[in-house]
Amino acid sequence: MEETLLQATIYLGAMLIAVPISVRFGLGSVLGYLLAGIAIGPVLGLVGGSETEHLQHYAEFGVVLMLFLIGLELDPRTLWAMRKRLLGLGGSQIILSILFLAGSAFLLDLAPSLALAVGITLALSSTAIVLTTLTEKDLMRTPGGRGAFSVLLTQDIAVIPALAFLPLLATATGVRFNEDGSIARMADEEEHVMSLVEGLPAWGVTLVTLGVVVGVILAGRYILPLVFRALHATRLREMFTVGALVIVVGIAVLMIMVGLSPALGAFLAGVVLANSEFRHELEADIEPFKGLLLGLFFITVGAGINFGTLFGMPFVILGLTLAVMVLKGVILYAIARVSRLKGRDRWLFTLGLAQAGEFGFVLVAFGVQQGVFNDRIAEILLLIVALSMLFTPLSFILYERISARLGEASEDAPSHDEIDDEAPIIIAGIGRFGQVVNRMVRAAGQKTVVLDSNLETIRLMRRFGLKSFFGDPTRPELLQAAGIATAKVLVVAVDNKASAVKLVRYAKRTNPEISVVARAHDRLHVYELYEAGADHIIREVFDSALRAGRYVLEDMGFTDYEAHETEIAFYRHDRQNLRELAEVWRPGVPITENADYMRISREITDNLENAMAEYLADKEKDGEKDGSRAPTTESRAPGDVSALSGLDRNRRPGGVRK
Repeated sequence: MEETLLQATIYLGAMLIAVPISVRFGLGSVLGYLLAGIAIGPVLGLVGGSETEHLQHYAEFGVVLMLFLIGLELDPRTLWAMRKRLLGLGGSQIILSILFLAGSAFLLDLAPSLALAVGITLALSSTAIVLTTLTEKDLMRTPGGRGAFSVLLTQDIAVIPALAFLPLLATATGVRFNEDGSIARMADEEEHVMSLVEGLPAWGVTLVTLGVVVGVILAGRYILPLVFRALHATRLREMFTVGALVIVVGIAVLMIMVGLSPALGAFLAGVVLANSEFRHELEADIEPFKGLLLGLFFITVGAGINFGTLFGMPFVILGLTLAVMVLKGVILYAIARVSRLKGRDRWLFTLGLAQAGEFGFVLVAFGVQQGVFNDRIAEILLLIVALSMLFTPLSFILYERISARLGEASEDAPSHDEIDDEAPIIIAGIGRFGQVVNRMVRAAGQKTVVLDSNLETIRLMRRFGLKSFFGDPTRPELLQAAGIATAKVLVVAVDNKASAVKLVRYAKRTNPEISVVARAHDRLHVYELYEAGADHIIREVFDSALRAGRYVLEDMGFTDYEAHETEIAFYRHDRQNLRELAEVWRPGVPITENADYMRISREITDNLENAMAEYLADKEKDGEKDGSRAPTTESRAPGDVSALSGLDRNRRPGGVRK
């Protein structure tokens, strides 16, 4: 018992230390788990041997849960709508990578079946690292980012046939056929598992296997929703969690009994339940188990890596790793050219996906279990996968260098529109926020010039008859062409926070008299825009949150007038406090390390109820003195507090603009 608790403490402690550090430096959680395993295994020798191998058998179930969740995310209708991109970009990348990698492995004197298994293992890229990096660097909306996402989605799906196909490559080492044509695996002789196909002829195995797969699909479509409704009716959250785990585990066992990968059954069940009304609840219940077990799986992989192999032939391992990345990069670059990705998008697609991925660890472990890989080949493959993932941040740094050299005016990049119009109002960014502002201003008879860097959005606006121009709103020449020097108002509604601050600074430097109305994503962004010189700053969800809070108070018994006045009181108090905090905010200094900011923030929190009570009392006295009556719902517009829910540089701190 004590030994088990000690091992659990070591593994969990390693997770808590290594993973946050890895994420902090942009390496991703997967590499964090691997580094944790390397630290407690080969480096410190705290774990290893039979305990790690035994634990890995349980941790492998994290892969099953992961594929169940992948299935839940794959709405069949969405997949069908994306079929061309999935088959074109994703399918070609997987097939070409497998063929070229397998061919290269064959030239290194590996047996054909083993070379093919190596090609399958190294063909997949790292979903965890690439998607995280694309999101952090705001590259998901670019053509290159969307292309990379399509390839990664195809690879996630391709894991299923890969897991099903790998055992067939173990004919020479792990699989044999009986005289009657039935399959007999060596693993079955060592550890007998109850089987539904044992002793059946080949055609019988096929029929039973297909029947089980069809049964899983039909059960997921017609029976499981009824089960989940019954569990939901109990109103016991733990029963829903137990039900989800029982279904996933049961399907995994059923797949094992017919000789298929348990991940295949879990994936099918997930896809079938993708349209279920319980999909999100299932995700919430399964996610913690998946995350813990999958992290444990990657730690055991890291703990099992033999660094003696790396130190014994470092140049060979590094050379093979770079060769894999270069070969995949060449294939990706060719696909990008054929797919008409241009300039920086082509290099993003190429360099972002050139590594091997976390599924490689899964396939190597599964291949060893099935007798496809021997220990020596498995050690080399694990090192190649791990090193290529470690090199991925360097690939994105190389992409940024190439992107900078290509410049904004790259010949391959879509050229911006020639702006042939000027207006007193310039709207930079025509997303959901900018569209509402533009429609309201134009409805009032005012002329606007709209700029946006998203070509698809611009095309959509033009289809609705709204004139707009494609181009980066932060580019000085575009702003000059739009009339920034003489414009009266600039609306900053771009999504990127840094771009918004940059745009405000340039506008105020070019035309000090211009009034800048800027959207802020959060409080810290408010401070940055305030420091840059924005005149009116709007927190994008603040007004809607105020209205929601007012409805809550009305539902709790407040009169319409009381809820309305409480809403205004909170608005005035928050706005005044926001200005005070903006004055003491310091760029580059975390707010928790800013003594003045923390002091004022605590005072604001402590005085909130008293300040609002005083405001409401003063309001009531004023109403009694002048004999005015409380406004009714009919006498004011719903949500009539202010259009400015952030800071207004030109008004007194507590002012409310009606």
